Amino acid sequence: MPRKKKHQEEENTERWLISYADFITLLFAFFVVMYSISSVNEGKYRVLSDTLTNVFDNQPKSADPVQTDDEAAQVGKPTAVEQQKVSADSLIDMPFSLDEKKKLDTIADMVEENMRGWIDDELIKVTRNDKWLEIEIKSSLLYLSGSAEVEPEAFPVLDKIAAILRDRPNYIQVEGFTDNVPIRSPIFPSNWELSASRAASVVHLFMEDGVAPDRMAAIGYGEYRPVADNATKEGRSKNRRVALIVLAETKPEHVIDTQRESEVR
Repeated sequence: MPRKKKHQEEENTERWLISYADFITLLFAFFVVMYSISSVNEGKYRVLSDTLTNVFDNQPKSADPVQTDDEAAQVGKPTAVEQQKVSADSLIDMPFSLDEKKKLDTIADMVEENMRGWIDDELIKVTRNDKWLEIEIKSSLLYLSGSAEVEPEAFPVLDKIAAILRDRPNYIQVEGFTDNVPIRSPIFPSNWELSASRAASVVHLFMEDGVAPDRMAAIGYGEYRPVADNATKEGRSKNRRVALIVLAETKPEHVIDTQRESEVR
């Protein structure tokens, strides 16, 4: 009996579909990756880019690495807090010329000469510094208790000081201070308002006497800059005061803090 011939298997001509499917899958993955890259936060990308650039170029943007306070103390460098303090004290550390000091001494001599009686009675105190002159006046000489209106008896004192400062270019800070006894009235809700109003009343009087208003500033510190203990009557009396700060410079960029300078020195 004759043998049957085996049926010859047909060749699969569609195998290219598998490669095509793989190619389409890879192409899809490629576009997904491209889309995700295009959606990266630009800011974060720039940070990453700058970081990598600095690492490979070995050119950091800052001269020194950031240090903790303990590390800075070990190497003798100022901490971040100390650097802020140095920045805040830039006005205090600013050098002044000898000529400016001589002019300031001239003003101080004239004030002491004209205020001699009140200085002897300890109602006025004059403090000299290379960079400023402080004329401290007791509030009892200027105002009634709880009032910011300058008493007529104090006009001669302030008029004489204004006459000395009128034709000088120096900048003037008028600072008001109180004790810690609370005050609450429709006009003065607290000692902040009282101290600021007392300083402003002196500024207004100086302006009427011809002192240029753009050379003056009125500042109220309330009860928060005591020079004596508020627990005693004598201490509270010392804390109630107005201070005239005559600066050696004519156009300061910041308010000078005389109390801080005293502590620094």
